[in-house]
Amino acid sequence: MSAIDPIRYARVARKVRGTPASDGAGVRLTRVIGGGELPDLDPFLLLDEFGTDRPEDYLAGFPSHPHRGFETVTYMLDGRMRHKDNHGNEGLLVPGSVQWMTAGRGLVHSEMPEQEHGRMRGFQLWVNLPAKDKMTAPRYQEFPPAQLPAVTPAEGVRVKLIAGAVQDADGEPVRGPISQPATDPVYLDVELAPGVEWVYTLPPGHNAFAYAFEGEASLGDGDDARALAAQEMAVLGGGDALKLRGGEAGARLIVVAGRPLREPVARHGPFVMNTRQELMQAFVDFQEGRF
Repeated sequence: MSAIDPIRYARVARKVRGTPASDGAGVRLTRVIGGGELPDLDPFLLLDEFGTDRPEDYLAGFPSHPHRGFETVTYMLDGRMRHKDNHGNEGLLVPGSVQWMTAGRGLVHSEMPEQEHGRMRGFQLWVNLPAKDKMTAPRYQEFPPAQLPAVTPAEGVRVKLIAGAVQDADGEPVRGPISQPATDPVYLDVELAPGVEWVYTLPPGHNAFAYAFEGEASLGDGDDARALAAQEMAVLGGGDALKLRGGEAGARLIVVAGRPLREPVARHGPFVMNTRQELMQAFVDFQEGRF
């Protein structure tokens, strides 16, 4: 795009409101991707928001369960979550931290809250893996809050970077710590002051969405602009850049994008493969203790 080409702003192709769900041992959450309204958005398989100050809604946690063939991304806003797996890995997610777990050929892990009082809030995103990577060794990319850079690209705008790059106020690119060449993901936590606009250039060819979790924002330009209320997701389409504007009380939202894989998906519960045969083999391998 040359200097004289006009910016093509992305528009809201559709809006999705999350639906109440329960997972693990009864943890209450809001399912945004992975339900009946939006089963997936290649390469994204699931997006859950969890947020409650009622311990009975989260204390039972997510006891040991298997995964194969995809990645889970846990971003904590409030509260603490301890994770363990059957390969001896263990860690504690604190407020503002992220864990990007590549399940690969398989592991069995648990995610258990470590507090009895206070708020538990955050997101879990599932990202598909291409066929060539589904049977790789499991690995973790886990970062505390201090290792997630935050930039102020304009007055009244604060962006915390998990994956992808954003230019700071001086025009210098700042990159989040997560690396995943297969889908080249973007994962931003964006905070906008009331009435403030910010434009973010989207990676070409990626599928992208924005999910508001505090306040209200406007997405798009001119007559194409659409309001996005808290707990609503906008699937984006048709543009090179996303224009965001904070509502009357400002807004906070996640902006996520990834390169689509365009591969067949065979999915059942915690296993995501390319064929039914591979899916059946995953169940056999799990039952016979090969994870």
